[in-house]
Order: sequence, then C-alpha cells, then structure tokens
Amino acid sequence: MNNFLVKRPWTGRIGALLGILLMALSLRPAVSVVPPLLGELGGELGFDASSTGLLAMLPPLMFAIFGLGTPGLIRRFGLEKVLVASILLAMGGQLVRALTGDVWSFLSLTAVVMAGYGIGNVVLPPLVKKYFPDRVGILTAGYVTLLAVGTAISPQLAVPVAAGSNWRVSVGMWASMSFLVLLPWVSQFLRDRKQKNRIASDGRDDAGAPAQLGAASPDNAAADNKAEIPKLRPWRSPVAWGLAIFLAGNSAQTYVYFTWLPPYLSSQGLDSSTAGTALAYFAIVGLPVSLLVPLWVPRLKNPIVAVSVFAVCWCIGHVGLYLAPMDGTWLWVTFAGLGQGTFATALLMVNLRSRTTHGSSVLSGFSQGIGYAGAGIAPLFFGSMHDTTGSWAGSFAMLGICLVVMMAGAVMINAKHYIEDSEEQPSVPDATGHGVKLAD
Repeated sequence: MNNFLVKRPWTGRIGALLGILLMALSLRPAVSVVPPLLGELGGELGFDASSTGLLAMLPPLMFAIFGLGTPGLIRRFGLEKVLVASILLAMGGQLVRALTGDVWSFLSLTAVVMAGYGIGNVVLPPLVKKYFPDRVGILTAGYVTLLAVGTAISPQLAVPVAAGSNWRVSVGMWASMSFLVLLPWVSQFLRDRKQKNRIASDGRDDAGAPAQLGAASPDNAAADNKAEIPKLRPWRSPVAWGLAIFLAGNSAQTYVYFTWLPPYLSSQGLDSSTAGTALAYFAIVGLPVSLLVPLWVPRLKNPIVAVSVFAVCWCIGHVGLYLAPMDGTWLWVTFAGLGQGTFATALLMVNLRSRTTHGSSVLSGFSQGIGYAGAGIAPLFFGSMHDTTGSWAGSFAMLGICLVVMMAGAVMINAKHYIEDSEEQPSVPDATGHGVKLAD
C-alpha cells in the first residue's frame, strides 16, 4: 500500500462507500415487509396456505438461482453494470407489485424483486474487494450490520404505515430506498471514468498518484479485459463447497426462525403480538454481532473458533425453545440471535478466501447459490414434520442437523486456501505437439 493510500484512505471512494452501505440497507426490507401485512393481503388478494408457503420460499429460491448465475453476468458485463441492473429490477418489481390485484401477480413480481436482490447479494462482497481491498473488515462490518437493520426496520414500520395509508404504500415505499442506491453510484461512475481517462493519458490518477483504487486498480484493469480473466472452477474447489455448505446450514436455521418463530411461540401459549416482537428482537440481537465479527474473525488464525462460539449460541437457543419455550423465552431468543454471527462470518469469508475481485464474485455466487438452495427447503420441512408427527421434536431435530452441516462447512473453510486455487491451468504442448494441462 503506498503512502497516498495511507494518508488519504477514503479519497476517490466516497461514492462507492455510500453505494455499498445503502445497497446493504435496501436488500432485505422488500422481504420482511410482507409477512406482517399478510392478514390484509390475504383478504384483498386471496392468499391461502399454499400461496403463503410459496411466498416464504421465493426469497431463498430466487437468491439461489441468481446467485449461481450472477458471476457469469459479472464476467461478461462488469460489476457496476450488473449492480445497476439489479437495482432497477428490484425497484421496478416493488413499484408494480404494489399495484397488483391478485395473488399470482403479486407472487410473480415478488420473484422479480427477489431476482434483483439475489444479484445484489452476490455483488456486494466483490464490490468491497474491488473498492476497499485495504478496508475489507470494517466495510463488511458496516454492510452486514445494515443488512440486519433493514431486516428489522421494515416489519416494524409495515403495519403503522399501512394503517395510516394502505398496504400498497407500505409495500411499495421501499422502492425509494433502491432509487437512493443509484445516486452515489452515478457519482462514483463519473469519477472512475475520469480516472480511467487520466490513467490512459499519463498513468496517474486525478490526485496525482498512481491509481490503485476502484475501476482503475490492477485487478480491475485485468477484469476489464475478458481475455485476461482466469477461469475459476468452484465445483472443484473445497473452499467453495465448504462455504456453500456452511452458508446452507446457517441460512436454514435463520429462515426457519423468520418463518416459524412467531407461530411456534403462539402455539405454545404466547400471544401473537408478543410472538411477533420476539421475531423483531431476534433480528435486532444480530446487530452487535454483525459489527463484531468482521473486526474479530480476521485476527483469528482459525476462524472455526468464532464459528464454534456462535454454534453453541444457536444450540442453546434451539434446545431452550424446544424444552422450555415459555420459561426463559427471551433468553433463548437472545442466544439464537447471537448465533447469527455465523451469517456475518460467511459473508466475511467470501473475501478472506479469495485473492481477487473476480475470485470474490465467483465464490460469492457459488456459495450463495448452493447455500440458499439448501436453506430454502428448511422452513417447509420444519412445518411438515410437525404436521406429520403432531410434535415439534422432529422439527427441532432438523435444526440440530442443520447445525452439524454448518460446522462441517466451517471445517472445510478453516484452513487458509483460496477459490483461485481452482483456476483452470493453461495447456502447454508436450513432445508430440499436443496440449497438456499443467497440474492443479
């Protein structure tokens, strides 16, 4: 890192900083705003048990599909263009969704919204890697925290806003957040273009220093030339599979809590209002952990130490809620909420287990695609096990299995290996003139 970066660490990156943080804040409200309004939506649009179940499955399903497809889009069009496309997709979907008059149109447009945000999920880590390679920890702490803030704030505002206007305003108003994301990126794009032009003419940025940031960094310059982008093979990477397995186990538990915590507590005798508050509290408890993880975990030689601490928290929460849901409810929810540090760890590991922006995008897309695909079916199994057996024992046993799966993935990503280790090796001619690939 040169002296310019040390003396002026944020110069030329303010637009990217605001854009990343606002993007993180906007990613979850469109998901969490709908459940508190289902009573009103059900009466007007015709939601039933089946369509409600489908609504719950759409976010992880679309996150999985577009998580796997986004690295290819980034490779072809570049990070920033894919980012803007994701914002426009999510913003348009939210606005039109608020105007629909039937349940299937609402579900279809929700899928469009989740597609946009599924792309956004994948784009965030490589954006941090590209614009803030010297500030990965603090930027990850910031955006993971804002993810949790966005998740917690929209369900709290959903019913009051709907009561003061209607559900359409309550659902559609979050499109304005997506619009705000565009503004700092426009500023950053203009600055990056100016910097590229200056580099092309004299090799120095607009501050007079050798350019190393944003779109003009060496890593990104190579990325602009598609012929120079290495072909990574996440399917053959233990790191990629480990992070995908880790994220699947973690997200399965989280989605079960967001889907089933209120109805489960209500079935045990807690009133519905307090049960809803317990869910909001579960989300809020994750905030301090989201700040802590990116500042603590990079200092550890073995990240599995931190994962194990959070896994114990998850375990205490699961066991307590199953054995004594009405005695110590808030204590058990607190422990489960602290367990959410595993999600912040997963997002941080995307950049700790990649060397380049391209590697970060491939690892982010693969791990989130596979991870969300595995997590998407967990809430369905949790409920169906209870319906089949008439007991919650099998459902909570499933959470224990998810915990074991998560720890298996943690073991795989604990060693300091990188997604770039899966790079396809160039072929060289052998003695007969035929191409032979170099050993991995």
